[in-house]
Amino acid sequence: MTPSIISPRALRALFTTVALLSITACKHGSEAPAHTHHEHGAHHGGMPHRFEDAEEWAKRFDDPERDAWQKPDEVVKALELPPEAKVADIGAGTGYFAVRLARAVPQGRVYGVDIEPDMTRYLGERAKREGVDNLEPVLGEPADPKLPEPVDVALIVDTYHHIGDRVAYMRKLGDELRPGGRVVIIDFREDSPKGPPREHKLTAEQVRKELEAAGYEQAGAHDFLPDQYFLVFVRQAS
Repeated sequence: MTPSIISPRALRALFTTVALLSITACKHGSEAPAHTHHEHGAHHGGMPHRFEDAEEWAKRFDDPERDAWQKPDEVVKALELPPEAKVADIGAGTGYFAVRLARAVPQGRVYGVDIEPDMTRYLGERAKREGVDNLEPVLGEPADPKLPEPVDVALIVDTYHHIGDRVAYMRKLGDELRPGGRVVIIDFREDSPKGPPREHKLTAEQVRKELEAAGYEQAGAHDFLPDQYFLVFVRQAS
């Protein structure tokens, strides 16, 4: 029997499909939809990913089934944001939290930070489409969120484990907080069936140690999320 010959175009398509499925299995099979700080980490222990084609990823990131375990409205309520607060959503992706945050601070401003240009493009279009004029997309860098101004709260959901040099990044972020500002980290517990593979998960204790090394102290925590820790930090008094 003469073997079938696969054309170069078909072979490229096959490779592309396999690569996409591999990322999807990691990020959205065992790891449920998450924010996206993707290529931070190849050399510093972070978990690298690329998330292009924002419309396609939005089907997963904004899947209504996510609400049952991510509890976004409860998270936003727990932040106790004054209506004029300035907030950074670090790793905003397609705006799952950023849009909710913007609605919670009608006199404030939300900066949706992502390092993928297509994600920031999508977020800007979503803000216009949904009439959220106090939401501004920001194209950050792996080592710098590039915030336009200091913020009261920096929220990092399902993203911290993607960051490469986390201590250095958090020091940089601390310089972009207003006096009394908070950093909130929500990420997957080791024993959760959701999230990245176990070897890429960080314990709450490890997060605390890294934030302390970056000049923070823990100011609070919430335990209502079934699969994640919810930690609140402030800068240590000088």
